[in-house]
Amino acid sequence: MCLGFAQLVSWGVAYYLIGAFGPSIAADLGWSAGKVYAGFATGLLIMGLASQFVGRAVDMWGGRLALSVGALLICCGCIALSVADDEWIYFGAWLLLGLAMRLTLYDAAFAALVRIGGPGARGPMSQITLLGGLASTVFWPLGNFLDQQLGWRAALLVYAAIALTIIPLVLQLPVHRHGDISVERKPALVEPRAAGRRELLVAGGLYALISTLMNFLNVGMSSHMIVILSGLGLAMTTSVWVSTLRGIGQSLARLAEVMFGAKLDPLLVNMLTCLLMPCGFIAGLFGGLSTSAALAFAFIFGVSNGIVTITRGTLPLVLFDHRTYGNFVGRLLAPSFVVSASAPLVYAWVSEHFGAQGALLMSLAIAVVALVASGVLLRLFGVGASPRQAAG
Repeated sequence: MCLGFAQLVSWGVAYYLIGAFGPSIAADLGWSAGKVYAGFATGLLIMGLASQFVGRAVDMWGGRLALSVGALLICCGCIALSVADDEWIYFGAWLLLGLAMRLTLYDAAFAALVRIGGPGARGPMSQITLLGGLASTVFWPLGNFLDQQLGWRAALLVYAAIALTIIPLVLQLPVHRHGDISVERKPALVEPRAAGRRELLVAGGLYALISTLMNFLNVGMSSHMIVILSGLGLAMTTSVWVSTLRGIGQSLARLAEVMFGAKLDPLLVNMLTCLLMPCGFIAGLFGGLSTSAALAFAFIFGVSNGIVTITRGTLPLVLFDHRTYGNFVGRLLAPSFVVSASAPLVYAWVSEHFGAQGALLMSLAIAVVALVASGVLLRLFGVGASPRQAAG
């Protein structure tokens, strides 16, 4: 529960910051939207560059240290951003926030849970995402309110104070490793499905591709969902409240996964979730004609993204050796952070030149590619699949 609240704050204060304050920052500083969102892109790039290092650090020293340091960096990043009046301070703040996000968000938390619980970490992974999934629902309206009442600079100082509440929460994590045996000596309790070198290459490549595409969509929607909804013709206030359905959808989907998901193969859950994602974007294409379609878009995207976030953590538990989870998964996720760093800029450019409809069509195409990759992964490594299929 404590780690779940820590995820709620971490995501809300750091990751969803740009969605709440981006337009106000651009208006106040007189910058283009692309320039403002380039800061968030810089932070995501830093996440990718630090990914393997952070994963290895969690494997070695556990999650308490990593998440505590990350919380301090979120606080410092918000303070630096609140006083930014030129590019150097602005982008420097996002450098801090980028490293902070890699140290505090789900992937670091998942690695910490696997270090503690080994293969049995699937349940706790799902549970901590229940509260984390409400981050946009809580912090987008909160950020919008603080922005209107105090201005974005003072609002960020409030965010900095909120970030410090993460530290006492993550200090509740146990410090021991699963089995209290060294990684080299500890036997793997669950045989990974991708054991051979070629299987690792195929499974790792498909996992990295799916993670990259879905993370690109997540980043794009996190930074531009409100703007896209406005571009469809909704009033800004309506867009903010419609977008909160994303968080509700995420948490409801994760609750269902906690209750029923343990009986299902994570690869099957991942494929079904990737099948749902295009449906949300199709609904979004009609959001300008019907508020119900806009609501369906935000909710369905939230449902799909909510489960994909869990399967990004649970797929490696069945595909790869859990004993080196943090280091190996950190390497596989690095491309997703680097590529997704371009998402805020790409979405800003596409929205400017082709409108909200163009951004939704691009999202639909990306979601279809992710669906195909997830289907191939299930075909090769799902329950009952022959290892020889993956080998060749």
